[in-house]
Amino acid sequence: MADILGLAASAASGGLFGLAGTALGRLAGFFERRQSNRHEKDRWAHETKLLEMQMAAKAQETEAEIALIDVKGGWDGLKGSLAAEAAIAPSYKWVDAVRALTRPVLTLLLWVITGAVFFAAEAEGRAAIIETATFAATAATLWWFGDRSKAQARRGEATG
Repeated sequence: MADILGLAASAASGGLFGLAGTALGRLAGFFERRQSNRHEKDRWAHETKLLEMQMAAKAQETEAEIALIDVKGGWDGLKGSLAAEAAIAPSYKWVDAVRALTRPVLTLLLWVITGAVFFAAEAEGRAAIIETATFAATAATLWWFGDRSKAQARRGEATG
């Protein structure tokens, strides 16, 4: 009977140690999995941040391309306008005089309008109106008179 009791005690104690080993293994696995999950979460956060930075860089690149296209279109329009003006042939003296006076009169009129708007507009609406009128007057002045010195030379090149 002592042999049976010894055998039962050995089986029971082996089973308990086996269960304890399994429990310790599972507990260690739990901590390993938790550490692995934390690592994955940190990696995903890092990847998310990288993707956000790439998207921001791409957005800035797109905005820069749009601005460049906008500026290029403005310069192309100016070149076309100047080429169209250079292609105008001389006409009757009075027509040339009216054509020559158009720019100065319009420019002076734009600056008079800008001044009138500045002094007549109310304070709250003044800023937007002034910016628009100043833009128009400045653009007219610089565009209409900015390339005047070469006007005769351009006309001579176009006809000769």
